[in-house]
Amino acid sequence: MRREKPELLIPASSLEVLKTAVIFGADAVYIGGEAFGLRAKAKNFTMDEMAEGIVFAHAHGVKVYVTANILAHNEDLSKAAEYFEELKNMKPDQPDALIISDPGMFAIAKQVWPEVEIHISTQANNTNYQTYLFWWQLGAKRVVSARELSLAEIAEIRAHIPEDMEIESFIHGAMCISYSGRCLLSNYFTGRDANQGACTHPCRWKYAVVEEKRPGEYLPVYENERGTYIFNSKDLCMIEYVPEIVAAGIDSLKIEGRMKTALYVATVARTYRKAIDAYYESEETYHAHMDWYKAEISKCTYRQFTTGFYFGKPDENTQIYDSNTYVNEYIYLGIVEEVLQKEEGARSLVRIEQRNKFCVGDSIEIMKPDGRNVEVVVEAMYNKDMEPVESCPHSKQTIWLQLSESPEQYDLLRVKA
Repeated sequence: MRREKPELLIPASSLEVLKTAVIFGADAVYIGGEAFGLRAKAKNFTMDEMAEGIVFAHAHGVKVYVTANILAHNEDLSKAAEYFEELKNMKPDQPDALIISDPGMFAIAKQVWPEVEIHISTQANNTNYQTYLFWWQLGAKRVVSARELSLAEIAEIRAHIPEDMEIESFIHGAMCISYSGRCLLSNYFTGRDANQGACTHPCRWKYAVVEEKRPGEYLPVYENERGTYIFNSKDLCMIEYVPEIVAAGIDSLKIEGRMKTALYVATVARTYRKAIDAYYESEETYHAHMDWYKAEISKCTYRQFTTGFYFGKPDENTQIYDSNTYVNEYIYLGIVEEVLQKEEGARSLVRIEQRNKFCVGDSIEIMKPDGRNVEVVVEAMYNKDMEPVESCPHSKQTIWLQLSESPEQYDLLRVKA
């Protein structure tokens, strides 16, 4: 018997991205506050933004999980208690769950907010069913599997844990070179601790070998005229393997990317939403649309794709040795924040906060939550004072647009790179 449809869990770095995730197909989103999350360089959420985001998500039937998954030091503990108290007292809506990795943070959360649902982060190195049972007995509802597990191992975990305990697993996004993301490279090179949310991603840097008695003589680790990137993994992508993911017993399908743009989030959320729904309609429907899924998932930034550890240990083909750059096929222009209806029969004006330059006369694309991509022409452009302009060269300008076909609120605008 096929399991209940799994949750699609999408990251959000800001209120704008949260709303995008909700509109483009998320069942749940995970976000970070201004402390205790592992993405200190993300915009993250103030308490007011978090409250607004939770209300918006809940109004659309979407859950919100808040990360507090640092590996805490003594000085963090009293502040953590205050933070959990703030989250507990949020009105009119609270977060649906906390994501935690540190046992001390877990204990504080349970003490301050006994009824809160807690999910155990991948940072806790969750690689076997006894670990899952340990956290279950302490009161955790869900455990996020280590990225180093195969689907066969996850299926074995499912067979050994209670049916109502949930498994969450990453199915798309960047892969960390260190075990369960617990990396010391950033701290060593820059003093910025990955386990405290300040990772500088040194796994993407260029490296060589130096022999001890020949300082300054750099030997490439892998022969290539462009150098070597020995820690630089391809990105995980499981869009072609939804049936196998479901069969393994995973309850929540997690997308990596709390540093990513609204374009990334919209693209990935919409594609996996379509794929999951199609599979639950029929496996034939799912496979019939595979070319569309693969084409669409490549329209946001990525570093080539791999299936990670899911079908066995990765080999040399999962690494990128000649570059640390992303593939970037489309450029993000903005989200339709408001639609201003003009006189009857005329096309409406739409307001966006522009993210990249474009001009009157350009052909751009409206990306719709229902899966349609509509090519349009920019017929007119106005600044925030409704004065006509020919282009918008300054990032985050408020711009009004008249397009050859009117979009709807929350549609996303993009252009081929």
